[in-house]
Amino acid sequence: MPNTPFSEPSHLPTLDTLVIMAHPDDAEISVGGTLLALKAAGQKVGVLDLTNGEPTPYGTPEIRASETAKATQILGLDFRGNLGLPNRSLTATLEARGALAGWIRLLKPNLIITHCPEDSHPDHVAASAMVDAARFWAKLSKTDLPGAPHHPSLVLYAPSIHLRRVAKPDAVIDISPHFETKMAACRAYHSQLVQGRADGGPLADIEAQARFWGWSIQARYGEALFSREVLGLSHPGLLTNLGQPPQPKVL
Repeated sequence: MPNTPFSEPSHLPTLDTLVIMAHPDDAEISVGGTLLALKAAGQKVGVLDLTNGEPTPYGTPEIRASETAKATQILGLDFRGNLGLPNRSLTATLEARGALAGWIRLLKPNLIITHCPEDSHPDHVAASAMVDAARFWAKLSKTDLPGAPHHPSLVLYAPSIHLRRVAKPDAVIDISPHFETKMAACRAYHSQLVQGRADGGPLADIEAQARFWGWSIQARYGEALFSREVLGLSHPGLLTNLGQPPQPKVL
C-alpha cells in the first residue's frame, strides 16, 4: 500500500449515504432525486467529486466551483468534497485508491452510490473501479490511512450517462416529489447543461430518463440503481413498500 499523505479534516459529518462520481454534475444527473429523497427521510448525505470536470467548452475551474456550490445548496447536502484528481485522464492508481479509501473511513457511509462500470466515458469507468477497490481498502487494519477501518455495507451503481443501453435495474426510486428540485440542481450547471444547448439537450434527456424509470414503477419520475450484491430486507414488513399498487384501468 502506498504511503498516501492525508490531512485529517475536522468536523466532518458521519454520513448515511455518500455518492462518489467522476465530475461535478454527475451526481445531480444520476441520483439527484434519490439524494433528495434520502434527505427527506432524515439521512445525512454527501457527494465526493473525483475531479473538477475541467476543461470543457464553456467552463472554467472557477465557474464549475460556483455551479457546484449552487447545486449543493439546492440539494441541501451535508457534505461536498473534491478529490482533485485529473479530469479526462482519471485512473484508478494505488495513490488515488488510498486517498479515496481515506475519505470513506472519515465519512463512514453505510451506502455508496457511484457510476455503472459499463460506460463509454473512461473517467466514469475508472471511477467505478476506484470505488470498488477503495471500499475494500477502507476496511484494512495496520495501514497509514486516516480514521478507523470502515466497510460500507453496500455499493449501488447508477445507470450509464453516456452509453445508451437499457438494463434491468435492481431498484427504482420514486423521485416524483423531488423531481423539480433535482432539475433545479441540474440547471445550476449552466456551463454544462444549458449553455450552447438550443434544443434542450441534456436536460431533456434527463427528464426523459426520469419519466421512463418512473413509468416502470407506475410513478411519474424515477431513478434506477443497480447492485452486484443481493439486496436484503431487515424486516419482512418492508415487502409491503416495494413496488407501486397497480392503477385501475377503465375499460
